[in-house]
Amino acid sequence: MKNRYWLLLVVIALLASCTNKFEEYNTDTKNPSEVPGEPLFSNAEKTLSDQISSTNVNNNVWKLFAQYWTETTYTDEANYDIVNRTIADWTFYYYYTGAVTNDGVLSDLKRSKELITAQTPATDADKVVQQNKLYIIDLLQAYSYQRLVDIFGDVPYSEALNIDNIHPKYDDAKTIYQNLIDRVDADIAGLDDSEGSFGSADLYYNGDVASWIKFAYTLKVKLGITLADADPTLAQSTVESAYENAFTSSDDDCLMPYLTNTPNTNTLYEDLVLSGRHDFVPANTIVNIMNGLNDPRRSSYFTKLDGSYVGGPYGENDPYDNYSHVGERLNDPTFPGILLTYSELQFYLAEAAARGWNVGESAEAYYNEGIKSSILWWGGTDAEANAYLANPSVNYTSAVANTGNWKEVIGTQSWLASYTRGLVGYTTWRRLDYPIFELAPTIDSYDQIPVRFTYPVNEQTLNADNYKAAASAIGGDQLTTKIFWDKY
Repeated sequence: MKNRYWLLLVVIALLASCTNKFEEYNTDTKNPSEVPGEPLFSNAEKTLSDQISSTNVNNNVWKLFAQYWTETTYTDEANYDIVNRTIADWTFYYYYTGAVTNDGVLSDLKRSKELITAQTPATDADKVVQQNKLYIIDLLQAYSYQRLVDIFGDVPYSEALNIDNIHPKYDDAKTIYQNLIDRVDADIAGLDDSEGSFGSADLYYNGDVASWIKFAYTLKVKLGITLADADPTLAQSTVESAYENAFTSSDDDCLMPYLTNTPNTNTLYEDLVLSGRHDFVPANTIVNIMNGLNDPRRSSYFTKLDGSYVGGPYGENDPYDNYSHVGERLNDPTFPGILLTYSELQFYLAEAAARGWNVGESAEAYYNEGIKSSILWWGGTDAEANAYLANPSVNYTSAVANTGNWKEVIGTQSWLASYTRGLVGYTTWRRLDYPIFELAPTIDSYDQIPVRFTYPVNEQTLNADNYKAAASAIGGDQLTTKIFWDKY
């Protein structure tokens, strides 16, 4: 009996040991059930840059809508058909929840924020790092929501990405903008560059908090200037409170570095080279303007055809071999994804100065710097930039005197400098009404050129009540319904 008693104790001890180790032994360390917050942030950065960079007409047609490029064979998108390929639906997928082929930018950022918030910092320094991560995540959320508003107008915001609410309301677009400015202000106040953040998990700035602070101020300028005609008072105060701490050179640009091998190449390389297709040529809109100005960036933007730069008529069937092609630099798999730049900032500040706001320098000084920094970024020289700025059609003083319109002068040059970043150029055209676009074959008059995306088809069926309310609030779900900031 005594021996059996001791045997029973041994068995109980062994079972207890097995029970204590059971969870450890049954955890697959190579395939964790929950992805940490930091890799989710990295994935969101890549997905965002991939979407911005892409020219795949299933999810990004902005280079076409901005009339930088046009199509060679299938001309639906250059003629503003976004329904055939459900492009609006894919845009929602990329930014919100994701789809089969990608994760949603905002859903990844939301989950990353939740997981990092749940971490327990070991030291005060670790607490600062944790908070820096959360503020940086919030900045990318603000950046992404601005893009969604600029594409659609009113969008799901306050109720978005709630698994318990599959029918989110659409928030007022101007109210979203105001809240984004408040969020960026809070992020600026909270970021502490005495400590780090994501380190190498941050694909844009390698965790450098000082760079993110400059990004935040630059984003604030962008939010403010976009409101210039919709709420001049808020726009002015926003820009004036931010410009001094924004980007100071092109070294501050927010870029996504790509690699030479898939799946980590620029999506442009996938679309233009790996696809084996020849679906795009530069549009006559941009080529003709740059030819008229003898713009030194043409050799980077385009290739020559028989010694000249020749753009395809916008929206028409343009055989690939009959026109200039996209510049070779854009065929490089390592061409960076471009999110926000110093050159872009300079044109915003030129506009602010032209409106009479207190931004430290004249409109001409910022305008010149915007042009020069763009030319240098694309591989040009100081001599080329100076010669270009001496051109009477480019020189700020003479160009404004000739046109009588600073919006035309600044708008055209800002649009030219935004080449490859279609939504930025398209938004410049919508806000400032320059340059003058070509009419696609399906368009009868200039006021029929689209100024937004219609809402996704899925929203019309799966979130019908909120869709109808949003459509009514913005004045109708039409391609020609203006975003709230587009006043003229």
